Amino acid sequence: MREANPVSTARSSTAVSIAYQVAMSQPESHLFEVTLTVTGWQSDFLDLKLPVWTPGSYLVREYAKHLQDFRVATIEGNPLSWQKISKNHWQIETGEISGVVVRYRIFAAELTVRTNHLDSTHGYFNGAALFFFIPGFDRIPIDVTIVPPQIHWQIATTLPEIAPYRFQSPDFDTLVDSPFEIGTHAKYEFQSVGKPHEFAIWGRGNLDAEKTIADTDRIIQVEAEIFGGLPYDRYLFLLHLSAGGFGGLEHKNSCSLNYPRLGFRQPDRYNRFMQLVAHEFFHLWNVKRIRPKALETFDYERENYTPSLWFCEGITSYYDTVIPYRAKIYDVKTFLKIISQDITRFLTTPGRHVQPLSESSWDAWIKLYRRDANSDNSQISYYLKGEIVALLLELKIRNNSRNKVSLDDVMRRMWQQFGKDEVGFSPTQLQEVFESVAGEKLDDFFECYLHGTEELPLGEYLSYFGLRIENDGAEQPPFLGLKAIAKNDREIVQFVEVNSPAQQAGIEAGDEILAIAGLRIGGE
Repeated sequence: MREANPVSTARSSTAVSIAYQVAMSQPESHLFEVTLTVTGWQSDFLDLKLPVWTPGSYLVREYAKHLQDFRVATIEGNPLSWQKISKNHWQIETGEISGVVVRYRIFAAELTVRTNHLDSTHGYFNGAALFFFIPGFDRIPIDVTIVPPQIHWQIATTLPEIAPYRFQSPDFDTLVDSPFEIGTHAKYEFQSVGKPHEFAIWGRGNLDAEKTIADTDRIIQVEAEIFGGLPYDRYLFLLHLSAGGFGGLEHKNSCSLNYPRLGFRQPDRYNRFMQLVAHEFFHLWNVKRIRPKALETFDYERENYTPSLWFCEGITSYYDTVIPYRAKIYDVKTFLKIISQDITRFLTTPGRHVQPLSESSWDAWIKLYRRDANSDNSQISYYLKGEIVALLLELKIRNNSRNKVSLDDVMRRMWQQFGKDEVGFSPTQLQEVFESVAGEKLDDFFECYLHGTEELPLGEYLSYFGLRIENDGAEQPPFLGLKAIAKNDREIVQFVEVNSPAQQAGIEAGDEILAIAGLRIGGE
């Protein structure tokens, strides 16, 4: 392979037009058929790059691994020469050719909120996992035409439909931020805070749509009240009812949700779903508009590092427990139970003594989503510890002000100062906003609990409001320091806590537990 030419730049971006067609003629094959047409090109080379990650999911996912059957021709159908420069970079020799047609297929068999999925019932895709960007031309409009395999398939997205089956994005960032659901989903439209909203629900399950929409409406009202209104014209909830998946991904005017199809009848599981809704909806402010400087503009080709994911995700995790309570979806007893469970998870994670919260954020790209047998010993989730730190900051602010201001005031100031104009904040600016609301310097707090590993003063802070942590009174089994899972009628060790009796006895992750005290596991 010859040496790569430098990334080219055309003489005028105003002359260039970009249009995609997404077809799915054989949905059972799980292959999206994508056609990219570029006209008005004025350079010798056309560079195409596929993102390696998508905003909101902080892991390099190598979307290019799903791309196949790459072909290039002129508008008239004459083949053009091309070469692959790197894992996600294709370069086409255009010479004096101004019109280029690129065809490729994307394998889509992974049903998550951050990937693509296509089968006989629907097609779902995220822009980062399907579309190329052209370096230097990511700020021009992009047309997307959908060709569904069945005439009765419908389309849900937040991009404006400028003609039947034809949508337009003002730029590549918006295209990435606007997932598509195409297929046999159910549609439920409703009004909240004077604006239109929609649930697009794929799959069958025991969801009570009327109850869910009513509770979602209350969540929207509570969150809108915090920030003084809604910053969009229309909002879309994309919900996939799956066999056992779980997850959410935020977008500016929509969110994608994945939840077990039979997970809505039991109160605890329904409450967890409403927490997921509250979490992703809160992100339309915190993350999509209020975001760290490192995420003010996205580099789709590599990791975007920030120490502030504890604020982006941890604060949001705290609010996803608070908001359903404020919305009267569950009572104060349930709220305290959820907080207690999260504190228990935190206090039973040995990694809290090893990894600082800000480092957890920075290393999200290599640790949080790539767990191994030692993860609990060496790591702490910025979601989990970020939520508990948010609770402490809430208690501190309320105690200092005699309950006159709260964490809500921090969020409102962040919205006014950074979110409305989408200006990225620095860690220093974030701390300054907390200090302005708390009415005191927080250098020691941030140093100890964000950048250090000192034990969080939960007892002290909870006592400000007459709360305390205590054992639930249940008899505790002997401490072994291991976690095991049943797999094919075998008990397999998944995790061994550092310095525990299990570790000292030489037990390792992957071991099978055959017997305890001479009695075979599973025996009579």
